[in-house]
Amino acid sequence: MSSRGRGQPHGRGGSSDTTAGRSGGGARGFEGRGVGGGRGRGRGSEGRGRPGGGRGGPRGENVPVQVPTRLSPANLQKLVDGFKSLTVKPEQPLRPGYGTAGTPITLRANFFAVKVPQGPVYDYVVEVIPTITPKTDIDRIKGRLFDLLELSPLCKPHVPYIAHDRSQRVVSARKLPQPLDIQVPFYDEHEKSPGPNAKVYTISIRFERELDPRQLTRYMDGNPGSRDYVTLPLISALNLVLQQYANRAGVRVGKSRYFFPTSSKYSLGPGLEAIQGFYASIRPAYKQLMVNVNVCMTAFIVPGNLADRLMEFNRNSRDAMPTLPRTRKKLIAIGTTSARNTYFNCEEFGGKISVERYFFKKYKRKLNHATDLPVVDLGTTKRQWVPAELCEIEPGNAFREKLSDRETAQMIRYARHPPKSTPRILSTVDTNMSDIPGRELAPPRLTYKVGQAKVQNGSWNIRDVQFHRGARIGSWWVLVVKDGRGIIQGPQDGNLQGLVQSFSAKLRKTALPDPSSDPDRTLGLNIIREILKTALTQSKVGKPSFVLVLLENRDHYIYPGIKRIGDVELGIHTIHMQLEKALGDERNEDHERKQDQYFSNVALKVNTKLGGMNHLLENRAMGWLTKKKTMMVGIDVTHPGRGSKHGTPSIAAVVASVDDDFVQFPASLRIQKSKKEMLDELRDMMVERLLVYEKKNEVLPARIIVYRDGVSEGQFDIVLKEELPQILDAFEKLSTKDRKNYKPQLSIIICGKRHHARFYATNSQYADRNGNTRPGTVVDKGVTGVFDFDFYLQAHAGIQGSVKSTHYTVVYDENNLQADEIQQGTHDTSHLYGRATKAVSLIPAAYYADLACERGRCYLNEFLVDDKSSTAGGRGRLSKEEEAKQVFEAAKKAWGEGLHPELRDSMFYI
Repeated sequence: MSSRGRGQPHGRGGSSDTTAGRSGGGARGFEGRGVGGGRGRGRGSEGRGRPGGGRGGPRGENVPVQVPTRLSPANLQKLVDGFKSLTVKPEQPLRPGYGTAGTPITLRANFFAVKVPQGPVYDYVVEVIPTITPKTDIDRIKGRLFDLLELSPLCKPHVPYIAHDRSQRVVSARKLPQPLDIQVPFYDEHEKSPGPNAKVYTISIRFERELDPRQLTRYMDGNPGSRDYVTLPLISALNLVLQQYANRAGVRVGKSRYFFPTSSKYSLGPGLEAIQGFYASIRPAYKQLMVNVNVCMTAFIVPGNLADRLMEFNRNSRDAMPTLPRTRKKLIAIGTTSARNTYFNCEEFGGKISVERYFFKKYKRKLNHATDLPVVDLGTTKRQWVPAELCEIEPGNAFREKLSDRETAQMIRYARHPPKSTPRILSTVDTNMSDIPGRELAPPRLTYKVGQAKVQNGSWNIRDVQFHRGARIGSWWVLVVKDGRGIIQGPQDGNLQGLVQSFSAKLRKTALPDPSSDPDRTLGLNIIREILKTALTQSKVGKPSFVLVLLENRDHYIYPGIKRIGDVELGIHTIHMQLEKALGDERNEDHERKQDQYFSNVALKVNTKLGGMNHLLENRAMGWLTKKKTMMVGIDVTHPGRGSKHGTPSIAAVVASVDDDFVQFPASLRIQKSKKEMLDELRDMMVERLLVYEKKNEVLPARIIVYRDGVSEGQFDIVLKEELPQILDAFEKLSTKDRKNYKPQLSIIICGKRHHARFYATNSQYADRNGNTRPGTVVDKGVTGVFDFDFYLQAHAGIQGSVKSTHYTVVYDENNLQADEIQQGTHDTSHLYGRATKAVSLIPAAYYADLACERGRCYLNEFLVDDKSSTAGGRGRLSKEEEAKQVFEAAKKAWGEGLHPELRDSMFYI
């Protein structure tokens, strides 16, 4: 019996360099250029590819490049001028123009030109009858049905010019006969043909619509009448074509990412390996259809005997056994009892029998792991317990759970591609990377109370500076969490005394006043809670300004547990240090400098957390924000990940500035329905932020600029439909007799980090020492939207691999923002991040919202770390919906009132 993944290449596959070298990127019959190792172009229904020539691949650095004429200043100005005939509205604002600030540079982007199909594309809806059961196996069965569909006599003649999503959609370069109902007897991959009692499905392919590529061409030409043309139906159809070969021969993980078991592999540790794959997606740009191609990597379970894998996972002290979602015989769950202690009723052998005994009597198989490994459930409608050692894991099983810290570090090590190496990986594509214009924006000048700091390559040093405003500190405590390593022996330990004195000196120097074994760690946290409560009771000066917590070990339970105790229960700020880093190694000649740097970073957090102000921007850089009273807002939502209890809430955060310095961003936190991205209580959260602003400034802001993080391009409209009305309702709620009709000017900008656009320097003069583009690189031409007001900005320096910009899109604008204003302003403000002396990749408002969400996760840590999430114990006692409801209610009770009232006006999360 085998647990086999259906994503095998079946002799057709290759490495990720040869993933779609066919006409139209995979499906024959669509005119276009293939993405992958074929390097040929195919045309017509046969789709035969020619061997590739020397055109492919990028040209070398310092070699002259040529920006296409479509991107000439005259053509781009003509596009913008054409918008003047259109009605201006705040929703989805038109691009007001292209940026001109900064030094012009030419870049190379991982976008490749592709021709628009000449003829229509026919779109069909697929219905499978009867309904597939069980639901737990629907994806595997549907995928297999589409494989069998292509082999059926009625469908086989159409295969050269169709593409599908293996689920519910077929697109075709030719009209298909109607009605088209095809009967498909089901049999699995390991079976040669359907059995006599094979289940027969009817696959009904029904015509839905005809998609006209000429409409897309008019849209990409910037025709004003095409502004409201919805590109998604045709673009998604072309993506099916592009990805068809990879979808048939590879393993899809996530959206548009494909991996092949025969690709390059890198060990992540026992039982796990990283496999390289690729991402490919069609995108419309001005006067050119593009395919965005990028290298990616993910973790897979090493093929082999399932018992061996489970032993490896056990040896690595994992909290839960792994799940194997893509299997020939789907692994439903990993049991909690061994083969010797697991019984079931078997008529063949006279009633109740153990799994171990059954396999010996039935197959004469003596088990090697009858007592030390759990059985696994391969049943669909009912339990089917099988010894793990009789199952084989085949290639293509993606690891769906959270990687350990060590595995994550290994993944980053393998996944980072220096910018010069990435284009070579993509050189199999039969076209050159796009040459596009870009600009390099200058950094702002920073100011401190004492001393100066000059920005170089996105960072600066604060050794001889004083913060603009030091936070008021009444007293601070030190809590040492001893965890068995004995780094600190007691209160008089020289290491502890020296550390406290050195950190205290750092606080003084930066101008902060200084007046003078249980698995989930429940017992340890109870001890810590009582120590702090007792200290508070005995304190003659009240609560400390903060507690410095010194940790001997990095612990995923102690840290969030202490944060919850401080933030929620006691209302005390906590600052954590890892003793190993704080003490350092005195034998290292660089010891003092490294310790000083570590203390400096902690001091940044202390000052910001307690209401201080580390540094400011020069007045010029703040002008776009201070011309009117402005509040900057950051919004984000974080969701429970794999390993969380089903039904665990999502956590929403709204942070907002409180004055004209744009340094302090207190936060509002809420829990909401699990995995819901749009905020349920945004109105009330905005009201909270506006009232805090009003309390500090004695007036409400005249302008509000929102940076919304975590929203995909497909959700832009949902933000406008669900979140915008709540923000406007918040304004209305604050419209009173004294305030009159409160209607501030509002802008909403979406921040996107989950994109696959990469930009490469074409001249070493504009590259850093790693070969990356330098901080300040901005792109708003060539690969951006035709009508959309969007741009890519890299404010930070790339540390490892190819640097990644942030994609900003203005989706609502009442402030009449201009291109240079928002681009230079966002870049400058990215230097105001409170806890680092570096420009950050995401504007601080959005970054802070993300940090606040992460802090909220500490308050629900017991729900986000579920030791029993992938085992079989208790299944069937509650429905999934009932279980989710119970978990949500328990989490809601644990959340309580959320953040302690005494911390709500602070940046507690920093």
